[in-house]
Amino acid sequence: MQDYQYDISVVVPLFNEEESLPELRAWIERVMNDNGFTYEIIFVNDGSTDGSWKVIEHFAETDEHVHGIKFRRNYGKSPALFCGFRRAAGRVVITMDADLQDSPDEIPELYRMVTEDGYDLVSGYKQKRYDPLSKTIPTKLFNATARKVSGIPNLHDFNCGLKAYRAEVVKNIEVYGEMHRYIPYLAKNAGFSRIGEKVVHHQARKFGKTKFGGLNRFVNGYLDLLSLWFLNSFGLKPMHVFGFLGSLMFFFGFVACIVVGANKLMHLANGVPAPLVTESPYFFIALTLMILGTQLFVAGFLGELISRNAAGRNDYQIEKEV
Repeated sequence: MQDYQYDISVVVPLFNEEESLPELRAWIERVMNDNGFTYEIIFVNDGSTDGSWKVIEHFAETDEHVHGIKFRRNYGKSPALFCGFRRAAGRVVITMDADLQDSPDEIPELYRMVTEDGYDLVSGYKQKRYDPLSKTIPTKLFNATARKVSGIPNLHDFNCGLKAYRAEVVKNIEVYGEMHRYIPYLAKNAGFSRIGEKVVHHQARKFGKTKFGGLNRFVNGYLDLLSLWFLNSFGLKPMHVFGFLGSLMFFFGFVACIVVGANKLMHLANGVPAPLVTESPYFFIALTLMILGTQLFVAGFLGELISRNAAGRNDYQIEKEV
């Protein structure tokens, strides 16, 4: 069995949450001490412009359990989670938001579900939310779509920040762009299929305001889901989709050209004056289909040759670690 430095690693991505950090750290510390866990807290400062990093530096100087990662600029939640996952050394990794809307009191049960019930990932489910309608309505819509597309029907809240993972899960998935909304889908695609859910308490925001708008979540959420579906279905074999569509279009275009040409020959054979082939709109439609089909086929072939793992995809500029 692999040895872990801690029982639990708590990864907290944050952006301008200076006011909530002291209360959050104290709350996590109390829960860990009450349950006898060995732990670390990894605060990932995602380009905050307030005093968040100074608060984290003070924590790190006075508390050996606290680690901090500071980005030079704002990259987003997914890069923050990726770097936190890479740094985590706990048997179970817990993620939560820094705005105090996620309760650290949920950590012991989440830990038990992973270590005793055998789940690879446990996602929180905030049945009763204190968010505005501009946030909750888009969330409900794309969660319903995500359940259908991902094939994980038991999850009601893909985007809940409070989640627990076996360490192997976070070390074997790549969270990039804005894919944090669909980490359960990423985990399933990586072969971690034991995914559970726990109803968790959702608290009203105590300081500041939400950093994520409803329209942004609605549009980007669906685009990210389509990207994941396509990569999971055809990412490793792009020829399966581009080559098939290209071949199909080329075939119909080729058949259409034959029909146009045969019609011309039939007119000539019967001694009937026939219009020029190029005067028929069907000729240009057929030609266009053949050209597009060829281009799609070539695109599929090139996709097979080019790796989708672009160099530097997760090359984030970290200014300092404490």
